[in-house]
Amino acid sequence: MCLGPAVGGVGNSGCESPKNDQTGLVAGPTGRAGWELCNPIVWGQLWDWGDRWGRLVWPRILAALQYPEQPRPSEEGDLTCLPPFRPSYDRGATVAGVVGVGRLITGMDRGLQGMCVNERRHLIVPPHLGYGSIGVAGMIPPDATLYFDVILLDIWNKEDKLQITTLHKPERCNRTVENSDFVRYHYNGTLLDGTHFDSSYSKDSTYDTYVGTGWLIKGMDEGLLGMCAGEKRRIIIPPFLAYGEKGYGTVIPPQASLVFDVLLVDLHNPKDGISLEHLEVPAACKRKAVTGDFVRYHYNGTLMDGTLFDSSYSRNHTYDTYIGKGYVIPGMDQGLQGVCFGEKRRIIVPPHLGYGENGAGNKIPGSAVLIFDIHVIDFHNPLDSVEIETLSRPEGCNVTTQDRDFIRYHYNCSLLDGTKLFSSHDYNHPQDATLGTSKMIDGLNTGLLDMCIGEKRVIIIPPHLGHGENGARGVPGSAVLRFEVELLSREEGVPEGYLFIWHGDPPANLYEDMDLNKDGEIPREEFSTFIKAQLTEGKGRLMPSSDPEMVIADMFQNQDRNQDGKITAEELKLKSDEDQERIHEEL
Repeated sequence: MCLGPAVGGVGNSGCESPKNDQTGLVAGPTGRAGWELCNPIVWGQLWDWGDRWGRLVWPRILAALQYPEQPRPSEEGDLTCLPPFRPSYDRGATVAGVVGVGRLITGMDRGLQGMCVNERRHLIVPPHLGYGSIGVAGMIPPDATLYFDVILLDIWNKEDKLQITTLHKPERCNRTVENSDFVRYHYNGTLLDGTHFDSSYSKDSTYDTYVGTGWLIKGMDEGLLGMCAGEKRRIIIPPFLAYGEKGYGTVIPPQASLVFDVLLVDLHNPKDGISLEHLEVPAACKRKAVTGDFVRYHYNGTLMDGTLFDSSYSRNHTYDTYIGKGYVIPGMDQGLQGVCFGEKRRIIVPPHLGYGENGAGNKIPGSAVLIFDIHVIDFHNPLDSVEIETLSRPEGCNVTTQDRDFIRYHYNCSLLDGTKLFSSHDYNHPQDATLGTSKMIDGLNTGLLDMCIGEKRVIIIPPHLGHGENGARGVPGSAVLRFEVELLSREEGVPEGYLFIWHGDPPANLYEDMDLNKDGEIPREEFSTFIKAQLTEGKGRLMPSSDPEMVIADMFQNQDRNQDGKITAEELKLKSDEDQERIHEEL
């Protein structure tokens, strides 16, 4: 009985007498999709396999036989064709056998030599290379010539090893798969002849498993070792490293070699911590973030295969959070420790420090390794105070700015990453302000105190002393601000709540002196003329302002208590009359 595929045969549409020469075997490639005899082709299957050393073949067989002597229907030399015998397709399984160890008929042994997978051959085996004068009872008569149409589906040897072909390997590969690693990969699985049996792509999900712990077939365990994330491999696994003699269900036959095209999506080990890559660290790093700091940073979040799952840049807004307090995933909490202002860092987070087995939403799969490329914009601590760095200070400076002084200064305001926000130079004139008023943020007010005219400073202002969590127009919420300032001038101020003070005692008959035309009432023009005279004579000073007329107008309105446009003797009162605790007197 023939247990394997044969090589050789005819490719025409009629019967052809074989060449029964000394070699006896007629073999050649078929030229048609099927092999036509006198009768219709019948496809079927036989099953048997050898267990000895040698080459194991796994073909489908179409077999037919010729009797040596048949009644000649026409003329001498013709032959009578009989139906095919025992086709391999009828049995629902392919034929398997070991070549060259005597398990096959000699003609089949010779005919299979040199065949490639998916090669198809016609084989004509004369009786002395087939079953000879004995035949096979009830199936093959004595001295029968046999015709085989063979397709080789699989071939392997017990000496075979795993075959690995690298189809693509990323230029950047910092880590490769080792035993006990957890991997996520896509695959297409086929038999050696190209028959598809499974694919992770059809499930729209990676195959996730540990390597080297017995969860995979041995060949896949070995084939994944040494792979990089993003690498593509073709892994050809002989059956003794796959599903062996039993196969798997109805999709993988027994003794089948398997071909896997694998794309490794990511890998990690349960013992992994985060991995850091310092992409760009500023040369000057005076301070590093610690637990409890509030950090503002931009990020791109990707999977290990480069798939982007989130980005702060797409929202045009930094991600703002406290670190070390559990407000972010543990891996990010750890990865932000020690960052500098302006630093760019890559943080690789294993799933047990990320979103774990469940993932997050529809963009982060379960057990996914996450890569965050971050750019730290700034950070601060709620307990931070204003930082002042003096760049230059004039020698011999004895007079410095104090609370309530009126000052003029130039400034450049930016974020800590260098992003420019505002500059007085853009307006071609300096900024003026009265220190200690609500019109200036607290941090800048503090930073401008005790300055000399001509002094230059850098002032770093945390958000709780700046524009707070909400920010301001053009200023992001929770932003640390950097001011470069130069003091141009100062005017001595007046105490809080005062608009004008005398350098000495006020006139004893203030109302009479102020009533210049002695008509018993003081209109606004008369009031303004009197105050300006006091200023000119150096007897007093106004609250410093860029608009003295507005200050005088406010003074008059304060004294014109009934708002009738003139001040009477009953309305005029010194500040000292209203608040005895005040040292200075003011209108």
